[in-house]
Amino acid sequence: MIREFYDINLSERNSFHVSQRAARLVEFDTATDLVRFFEREQPERWMVLSGGNNILFTADYDGVLLTPVGEQITLLGEEGDAVRIRVEAGLEWDDLVAWAVERDLWGIENLSLIPGKVGAAPVQNIGAYGVEVKDVLTAVEFYDVEQGTMARLEREACRFGYRESIFKQELKGRVVITAVEFALSRVAAPKLGYGDVEREVAARGGATLRNIREAICAIRRSKLPDTAVLGNAGSFFKNPVVEASVAEALLASYPEMPHYPAADPAKIKLAAGWLIDRAGLKGYREGCVGVHDRQALVLVNHGGATGGEVIALARKVQQTVKEKFGVEIDTEVNIL
Repeated sequence: MIREFYDINLSERNSFHVSQRAARLVEFDTATDLVRFFEREQPERWMVLSGGNNILFTADYDGVLLTPVGEQITLLGEEGDAVRIRVEAGLEWDDLVAWAVERDLWGIENLSLIPGKVGAAPVQNIGAYGVEVKDVLTAVEFYDVEQGTMARLEREACRFGYRESIFKQELKGRVVITAVEFALSRVAAPKLGYGDVEREVAARGGATLRNIREAICAIRRSKLPDTAVLGNAGSFFKNPVVEASVAEALLASYPEMPHYPAADPAKIKLAAGWLIDRAGLKGYREGCVGVHDRQALVLVNHGGATGGEVIALARKVQQTVKEKFGVEIDTEVNIL
């Protein structure tokens, strides 16, 4: 089924709660519905608006927003300890994590409480606490608007990187993701070596799936604002990846600076939140927008902020960090 809305206020469809409008929004249940929509018409301007958790509107949108709402989880089969599933794009990501934990399936428990829909997960290659979605994803199904056909990419062809994928590059603005396939495991494989996870899990009695999920949820709730209370899009900035020589020079001045191995062994990943905090901006506020007082990676709308005001603060954060540390931090949120 397809449902259409015209001249719609987007404040309740984006987690920043900015009050921009869209000329038209189309919800679709299934891939078949989506195909029929594009067979019927070819909108000049369109984009996908999934959960609205990684986007900042700075102006009204004069095209068509496409929103997947299908939520079905289908068991595809089992091969040894691997359990393969297909999940429609409209399911809340955390609902999928809860579903897996309830069935004793390992692989995505560290990604608990990440906001957004399943269809958005491969675009951003969502990650947290030492796990990325690429670790369990096996394929992505999508409609290719240019070709007018349904298509499928296996994991290796998705070009996943740190907060990157082919869906943010060559296929951006060309495809609509309709479903994602995953391979979860019946074998316990706890990953506890990031942040406070090990301590929080131990406090709950050890590394069971439920304890890990509860620990991750507790950590995230203690650090990140609830979008129902404070408009935000989660981490607004990416952790910068710098040359090892740059990291070494910074560590000489700031030996306590968090740093992590990067995919490229010649580079080091730094913690953007720490850099913003040490630049004196944690809890900083300008009018209706601010840097969250518990997690400096997050920009928040205290009420009534425009997208332009959020961007202005983001640019100030970037400039301040660059001036203090000589490091550029990029935005993670999609800006329209």
